[in-house]
Amino acid sequence: MVRPAIDRLPGSLIREVANAGLGRSDVLPFWFGESDEVTPEPIRAAAAESLARGETFYSHNLGLPELREAIAAYASALHGPVAASRIAVTSSGVSALMLAMQLLVGEGDEVVAVVPVWPNLTAQPQILGARVERVALAPDAAGAWRLDLPALLARVTPATKLLLVNAPNNPTGWTLSAAEQRALLAHCRATGTWIVADEVYERLAYEVPAGGAAPSFLDVAEPDDRLIVVHSFSKSFLMTGWRLGWLVLPEAAMPAMGRLLEFNSSCAPVFVQRGGLAALGMADNLVPRVVGHLHACRDRLVAGLQRLPRVQVAPAPGGLYAFFRLEGEPDSLALAKRLVAEHGLGLAPGAAFGPEGEGWLRWCFASQDPARLDAGLARLAAALAGPPRA
Repeated sequence: MVRPAIDRLPGSLIREVANAGLGRSDVLPFWFGESDEVTPEPIRAAAAESLARGETFYSHNLGLPELREAIAAYASALHGPVAASRIAVTSSGVSALMLAMQLLVGEGDEVVAVVPVWPNLTAQPQILGARVERVALAPDAAGAWRLDLPALLARVTPATKLLLVNAPNNPTGWTLSAAEQRALLAHCRATGTWIVADEVYERLAYEVPAGGAAPSFLDVAEPDDRLIVVHSFSKSFLMTGWRLGWLVLPEAAMPAMGRLLEFNSSCAPVFVQRGGLAALGMADNLVPRVVGHLHACRDRLVAGLQRLPRVQVAPAPGGLYAFFRLEGEPDSLALAKRLVAEHGLGLAPGAAFGPEGEGWLRWCFASQDPARLDAGLARLAAALAGPPRA
């Protein structure tokens, strides 16, 4: 039958909750990590024009040269020089992550991951036979999540093949500081450990100047460091359904990545890449608008949650989510299902992101109409009017 490593993969608890609300038009869904705003028209038009020109053939494994150049220019403007020769275009951010894992880890390798985290990140190395060790963030009394840096440094040893870090983090919004990145990079240089940095939420940062980005390992690393940075067009450019991402790698790893791309997807569709080019061309206007709107949504939702009884929550410095806990509700999956069934409110259970998230709920605040957030808050308030259930 199937490999045991595949058989052991858990199903998605987010999908389990969403499936409980299928067919119900009265449910307000905030469970998935995407905006409900349609991709801007110029991006859609660029893809349509590409199809109209008949661009339905293969491209280079690593992506269209002009897209790689545009990504390099975009990254360089944020983080200093990044050569196009270090860019690999991928069919989605999750595919980029899997390619990075395939490049670096195999049977019996040790991977250290900062958690809680989107479950795909820890499942991917397990699919390849690696052993994943978890180092947990911890919430403070206000509900903000913090990293115990000495504990993480102590856990990464010369036996650690790969350190996996997602910051800004899904689901908590925790964000690494530049000082923490320097400490991790220096330590991993000493241990010979690779870093895979999932930075897909880097522009969705609310404590940086407008038009900026969260701290990135690209700010502090050398081009030949054992570092792979993963990105996606999904979040900042409102392109979740397009499935387009990219990797920044050391140049020495690029030939191997090209071969891996050939054996995975061959290449991203050309018309999708044309959409990515259009997105980058309007990034200076589009991304600040998206981030400004999300900042307002975050503040609106968190303020509303903080007015409710039994809620522990802090504004996340980055990402798309409010991650909060309800006093007296230790079973997040049961609670999320009950909120759907009894109140038409669709949230993601914290347990979906590992045992470290149990007892918490994730609410995606990326709503084009902020009034939807108010409606959701009213439904949560109605749920909280009754006694907590153990």
